[in-house]
Amino acid sequence: MSDIGLTHIALPVSDVERSIEFYSTYAAMQVVHRRIDAETGVAVVWLCDRTRPFVIVLIQTDSVYPVLSPLAHLGVGCKSREYMDALCERAQREGVLVQEQQDSGYPIGYWAFLRDPDGHTLELSYGQEIGLAVENSPKQ
Repeated sequence: MSDIGLTHIALPVSDVERSIEFYSTYAAMQVVHRRIDAETGVAVVWLCDRTRPFVIVLIQTDSVYPVLSPLAHLGVGCKSREYMDALCERAQREGVLVQEQQDSGYPIGYWAFLRDPDGHTLELSYGQEIGLAVENSPKQ
């Protein structure tokens, strides 16, 4: 069966192992595919949180020009405010917290921005109802 719909986003990274550690820690993602590209010799990794068929493709490169920086970002929903606060405390200690937690009310919810090892932005959030919005919207 072939995939349809939005399946992935690809990010250039300077150190694939460091990026795996970041996304494992802050987005609960794990490696589901790893290879050295036969044509380019470049390391390629797919990360997934296993909640839906969607991956972040990490492509190791010598130069990274971050395009996902506020406001462009990846968004990850957290299971609770407390869990998100614990991640943000860790991010603060590790120097990767860009925007502290704030509650913007419905529909945005409680959110914060983190910076991955190459400068891409990851949003942690709690209280966004994207799944419900999609489920309740009329199909066209």
